[in-house]
Amino acid sequence: MQGLFQSSAHAVTRFANISYLLALVTLILLCARNTWAIEFTVDGVEADNIRENIELHLKNLNVDNDLLNNPFWQNEIRMTVAKAAEPFGYYNSYTNVSQQSETRLALTVYLGTPLKVANVTREIIGNGREDPVFRDKFNAFPLKPGDIMLQPRYEAFKTSMFNHALSNGYFDFFWQATRLDLVRETREANILLIAQSGPRYQFGALKFVGDDKARAIINRLRPFSEGELYSSEQLTEFNRRLLQSGYFSRIIARPVVSEADNLKVPIEVSIQHKPRDTFNVGLGAATDTGPRIRLRWDRPWVNSRGHSVSSELFLSKPEQSLVFDYRIPMQNVTSDYLSFQAGYQFIEYSNTSTESETLSLSAHRFWQKEGSPWQQDGSLTYLRENYKQGLDPEQTTQLVMPGYALTYLDKNHPLFIDRGTYFQAFVQAGQEGFGSDIDFAKATVETRMVRTSAPHRFILRAELGAIDTNDFSRVPSSLRFFAGGDQSIRGFQYRDISPTDSVFNPITGEYVEESIGARYLITSSIEYGYRVAEKWQVALFADAGTATNHFEEDVAVGLGSGFNWSSPIGPVRVYVARGFSELENSWRLHIILGPEL
Repeated sequence: MQGLFQSSAHAVTRFANISYLLALVTLILLCARNTWAIEFTVDGVEADNIRENIELHLKNLNVDNDLLNNPFWQNEIRMTVAKAAEPFGYYNSYTNVSQQSETRLALTVYLGTPLKVANVTREIIGNGREDPVFRDKFNAFPLKPGDIMLQPRYEAFKTSMFNHALSNGYFDFFWQATRLDLVRETREANILLIAQSGPRYQFGALKFVGDDKARAIINRLRPFSEGELYSSEQLTEFNRRLLQSGYFSRIIARPVVSEADNLKVPIEVSIQHKPRDTFNVGLGAATDTGPRIRLRWDRPWVNSRGHSVSSELFLSKPEQSLVFDYRIPMQNVTSDYLSFQAGYQFIEYSNTSTESETLSLSAHRFWQKEGSPWQQDGSLTYLRENYKQGLDPEQTTQLVMPGYALTYLDKNHPLFIDRGTYFQAFVQAGQEGFGSDIDFAKATVETRMVRTSAPHRFILRAELGAIDTNDFSRVPSSLRFFAGGDQSIRGFQYRDISPTDSVFNPITGEYVEESIGARYLITSSIEYGYRVAEKWQVALFADAGTATNHFEEDVAVGLGSGFNWSSPIGPVRVYVARGFSELENSWRLHIILGPEL
């Protein structure tokens, strides 16, 4: 009898093994067959979002073409459609499936009546209950009794509430209870949400990783204090200030929640300072100045208080200059600082009788409110200029001038500007007997605007200037007004428009009229651009204005056209302009690299 049972057991085992092998072979054969995403038409669904979700689910369902008529697979298709309709409140949909061809199905979907929210029960446990911002966010649950039960809104709210809690220092937040009861028979949904906020954490001390010589500067950049309620918005602002300060090649501040003590979260600041010295070389060209080179040296860290020094050498055929700048950060490191500058400049323009050599020393106090596009600059400048202008003998003028500048700059991109506004008003004055050789006052106002309404683009520009003095002949040439050129009135050479004087040219042996600078300046410009390709615009423009002493002569006018190219290295603008004035009527090519503002 025992042998009989053993034989039976062996037979059962062999049968099980054979059945397993047959099932495995069948599965392999099925997998080896070609399966394709089914083709289908969907009727009965008018809402585009529901239709698109159904189609998306069906595209992920692969069925062998030979099995399209199989009841099992057709039921699988019905279940897929039903699942795709549920997020929109349709939990009782039915789909009729019919085969149109060997590779195509026709689906008629009956969505039925959507489930609606019957009851919403919400509660906050913990400190968040007394926090009005947390409470308002929680009470802004988007589903109300009578609304269609849209499950994505329900899930999105839970996620957004969790993110809001973490962003505002509720690091122990969790959902103590969430339940979604769907009563299909009565087409109702009941929602339960109980949030456990836990306590709200505070900002702790800064914890430095790396060289901490910037400790003093970083503490001044911090927009929060230790013990203040934690906010990711404040931390983001802190990171923004750190990056914009110019002292670091890499820096990031992050909370270390795992090291929190007594609900205070330390803020870890990982620092990588800029190199001790950096050097930059810039090459360029413009029709006004010809080829030019700019060499710049920066030392961002002179000491632990954040003092910095820089120097810039500019070389072109008509102009050479060297400037040193020493900066001391004040309360707001990024936009509030003292600047001490020393500069030397030599200018000689072939189209004017101007030749000048200038030494200047100045102190500036820049300040700008956080987030404001307005910047103010109070200055005191010492200027000593040796110059020769027209037929006047070579002379030297010394001026000590306090000044004030107010600047507004707002643009949507550093280089490729579609919308932007620039405005600057500047006044400077000196008085004879107080370090100045003459009484002198100068005021300028300049504004530029860029506006775009694709494919149209408009650029408006205007500039006004005036000088008041008791001896204009002793006003240095660098402070006088000239017009003409790429950034002024196109169609004229740079600084070509101003009062003139007869100057002897030893090469030709004749006297020629050359610009000597003016008391007053007025220019304006309007340019229209039309986008013809993604990075190309054609442009038409009209410039007008003058630099004069008496406003007796007619204004100079420049008319022309050109194109703008948004190149990989920045905007490139090329114009051909015709200038019209009493003294000259000529064509001129203008090439400009760089943004309009």
